[in-house]
Amino acid sequence: MEELETGEMEYETVEEFLTSLKKEFGGGEEESVKATELRKLEQGGRIIEEFVQEFKRAVRGSGYEGRPLVEEFKRGMNRVIRRKLMEAENQPGSIEQWYRRAIALNRNWRESRREEERMRGKKEQGGGAPSAGAETEFATTISVAEEANAPSAGNNRACSDGGS
Repeated sequence: MEELETGEMEYETVEEFLTSLKKEFGGGEEESVKATELRKLEQGGRIIEEFVQEFKRAVRGSGYEGRPLVEEFKRGMNRVIRRKLMEAENQPGSIEQWYRRAIALNRNWRESRREEERMRGKKEQGGGAPSAGAETEFATTISVAEEANAPSAGNNRACSDGGS
């Protein structure tokens, strides 16, 4: 840009000049639009995997990174998942850890709901009393901290951050 200011650089066409100008000052408009799109994103009734994919798409070109990016992700996800992750003993750090942990938590929650419905259906069909030690009521949410402290946690990599 210094060459332009001193008059040392010449452009053969207006297009060359505009390309150079845009390269120097960037596409601030596009970044602003992407940032606004990102701030409007919410999980709503979708599964977290769908929200994560849309969030990742919106992040490209938004200018968000690091802690502000994590904060936008937390803001957009459903309150129950966000609260469980925030209450975890070892909170995720990076955005990739937030993605992985939110997905694992949501999968565990959905699996628990399916099992609860299956058990409820057996009871209604007269499947008899559950065997000793079997529970008919399962927690509808799973605590990542509780899972990390479970005896089998070493074998369960679903909520692991890959050793970090």
